[in-house]
Amino acid sequence: MVAAVRIHKNGGPEVLTYEEIEVGAPGEGQIKIKQHACGVNFIDTYFRTGLYPAPSLPFVNGSEGAGEVIAVGPGVKDWKVGDRVAYTLAHNGYAAERLLPADRGVKLPDNISYEQAAGMMLKGMTTRYLLRKTFRVEKGSRVLIHAAAGGVGQIACQWANHLGAEVIGTVGSKAKIEIAKSVGCHHVINYNEEDFAKRVKEITGGKLCDVVYDGVGAATYPASLDCIRPLGMWVSFGNASGPVKDFNLGLLAQKGSLFATRPTLFSYIASREQLVETANDLFDVVGSGAVKIPISKTYALKDAAQAQTDLEARKTTGSIILKP
Repeated sequence: MVAAVRIHKNGGPEVLTYEEIEVGAPGEGQIKIKQHACGVNFIDTYFRTGLYPAPSLPFVNGSEGAGEVIAVGPGVKDWKVGDRVAYTLAHNGYAAERLLPADRGVKLPDNISYEQAAGMMLKGMTTRYLLRKTFRVEKGSRVLIHAAAGGVGQIACQWANHLGAEVIGTVGSKAKIEIAKSVGCHHVINYNEEDFAKRVKEITGGKLCDVVYDGVGAATYPASLDCIRPLGMWVSFGNASGPVKDFNLGLLAQKGSLFATRPTLFSYIASREQLVETANDLFDVVGSGAVKIPISKTYALKDAAQAQTDLEARKTTGSIILKP
């Protein structure tokens, strides 16, 4: 029996139950991991509330982590006991041990810690597909990144800056302005004190942005569309403030024949080859020091409810992790 955090019914953070579960031996094509750190992400709260339906109840919450292989199931050839492993996969993340499909884990380089990995697999690989696949950021690109001091935001700002983009970031408080600047934002807007669309127009001299990366959702729509140049792209990849409702497709025409997409990481890492390519790109930029993974707070596994409470209240910046 090992410690885990399970959900028996949908609801607020109080439904996160710290209890003992039986993990068992790995089956065909599986590995068993002793987890050293577990990531905490907004997608975990979506499954907790029922915004994203879980396959069944009860289930172990959590979508990313890192640790070492402690057992290998039948048919697994690429893993051995003692290997360092990291992953992102819906469910079963908040636990001291877990089973993982062998083809969904990636080998963790020695120069990246378990804590870094737990804080970056979902957020860092999300950043990678956003900046390199959904809209390919190049030198000279002008990008707007909402929630620039958040988990994805801090990684995305650094990576976009590293690629040579002009980076405009939005934040929700004065305290987060310096954080956003420190991770590569050339301009920072406090959207609770300023009209961010108006400020983007001023900053860019009316040229607007090539792309807006929007993980906030309801609170930044439809104003995000006013920040995009004709034929530019709105990338809505999260719902931190609630989902966008009643999306008006006609606005894309009115605002300059814009493109809009609602991507998810799992579509971009569906195959083993895509997963490894994405993870290795992330490991390269982090390993080189071009992108740093800020772990702003570490919670004990038993305090997962508090971690999610703080995340939803916007009390956190960067990545937060749980330690089993």
